[in-house]
Amino acid sequence: MSDSYQSPNQYQAPKQKAGFVSLVGAGPGDPDLLTVKGYRVIQQADVVVYDRLVSQDIIDLANKDAEMIYVGKQLDFHYVPQDQINQILADKAKEGKHVVRLKGGDSFIFGRGGEELELLAEQGVSFEVIPGITAAAGATSYAGIPLTHRDHAQSVQFITGHVQKDGKEILWESLAQPNNTLVFYMGLKQSGYIQEQLLANNFDEDMPCAIIENGTRKEQKVLTGQLSELAEMAKSAKSPALIVVGSVTSLHEKLNWFQ
Repeated sequence: MSDSYQSPNQYQAPKQKAGFVSLVGAGPGDPDLLTVKGYRVIQQADVVVYDRLVSQDIIDLANKDAEMIYVGKQLDFHYVPQDQINQILADKAKEGKHVVRLKGGDSFIFGRGGEELELLAEQGVSFEVIPGITAAAGATSYAGIPLTHRDHAQSVQFITGHVQKDGKEILWESLAQPNNTLVFYMGLKQSGYIQEQLLANNFDEDMPCAIIENGTRKEQKVLTGQLSELAEMAKSAKSPALIVVGSVTSLHEKLNWFQ
């Protein structure tokens, strides 16, 4: 172990006169996948601003005197608007507090972490970023689906299945690469459209695919099938879930260690 390692009891958050924000990725669900540094700052925080997908076990790590602010989002329902979340972080830090912004997965992979930090930077608020295990890496590992494999995939792409109304369309034709794995975040509701677009862009209808529901949690469920069955498979799944498309998903039964 490195000589620079500090136990949680030794750790002290950076001291800033105007407060400080730690952007923390909580990982995909299993509380044991939280990083050591994430664990440290959660215990030291004066304020914890947390999302819906953060497990209760991780929330319970916070100091009993910390102010807890829930800003969770669900599909088609935002409890607190994003611009208001951004301002909460800035306002609490300006009160001289150490704020932990706690998000599921990794904050920089479809987590809007960059948007929140942009406002902090504009308002002169100091911050740090503590990465988390992103859902694609965590959920597929617990499902026995390697994202890359010498016999199956030499590349992997992470894609959002939830595009803003005024956002750019996914370049579907660019996804049709050989020996590639596709992972769609937040794509359950759009599974029919994803299936339609992939089939229209040179994907074989018998391409293996999987849906991983509640990845890394004790209630994890994995559905496997062919691309032509994706929309039908999605009817038996619920959010949070990842869609994985590629021949690596055929390894699930052989490598399914978690269940």
